[in-house]
Amino acid sequence: MGGAFNIAMRIYSSLISLLLTLMGLAWICQGLHVGPSFLMRGFMVSDWRWALYGAILAALSLAHLYWTNTRKG
Repeated sequence: MGGAFNIAMRIYSSLISLLLTLMGLAWICQGLHVGPSFLMRGFMVSDWRWALYGAILAALSLAHLYWTNTRKG
């Protein structure tokens, strides 16, 4: 049971990390005002702080993805 649980949680954690990475990339695009028109709506557009927040989120989620898939157990 423990092995199956670890595999399931690793998959779940990886999917969450990938979704957070995509969200961070969307924030970067909105903050820098680049990308498709459906992203260029709202208060985050052309605000450099959201590009910074997105970069931090993407970096942390990629670090979490790396940690999830390289840890033992």
